Amino acid sequence: MRVTIRSSSLWSVLLLLAVVTVRSEETLRITPSISDNRVVVSFELNDAYSDAVREAIASGLRTTFTYELELRTPAWIDRTVGTTIVAATDQYDNLTRRHTLTRTVDGRVEDVLVTEDDAVVKIWLTKWSRVPVADTAKLDPTRDYYVRVTTRARPLGGSLLGLTKTITGQVKFTFIP
Repeated sequence: MRVTIRSSSLWSVLLLLAVVTVRSEETLRITPSISDNRVVVSFELNDAYSDAVREAIASGLRTTFTYELELRTPAWIDRTVGTTIVAATDQYDNLTRRHTLTRTVDGRVEDVLVTEDDAVVKIWLTKWSRVPVADTAKLDPTRDYYVRVTTRARPLGGSLLGLTKTITGQVKFTFIP
C-alpha cells in the first residue's frame, strides 16, 4: 500500500511539472556557430516582452534581462568549456519618456543607447547576436557539445517571495574544424 501511495505521489509531481513546462509562453531560440576561432551564440527570447514587462518599465522600474551562456560537453559529469554572462537593462525616465538601454558582457558595459522607440527596447532586451563563449582551441574535434542559455528577468517574478522567473534552453552541436 505504501509503495502505491509513493509511486502515485511521484507521478502526480511529475505530471504537475509537465503541466508547468507546457504552460510556459516564452520560447528561447539558440543558434551556436564558429567565427574567428571562437564559439559564438545568437539567441532570442520570444514572447518575453509581455504586458507585465511593459508595465514594469513604464512605471520607471529598472528592468534587467540576464542571460547565462554555457558551452558544455556531455559526459558522465558534464564539463563546462566556457561561460559568458550578458545582461540588457532598461531604465525608463517618465519625464523625458526615454529609455536608457545598457548591455553588459561579463560585467563590462559594452553598449549604451537612448531611445523613445518601444520596438527598439523589445529587441534590445530579448535578442542577442554573436556572443562569444569560448575559443575553439579548447574544443576537441568531432566531439559533441551543447550550449545552454539560462534567462532571468528582474524585477518581474512569478512568486510572492520576489523570485525571478527562469527559462532555460539548450542546443547540441558537433565541432568539426
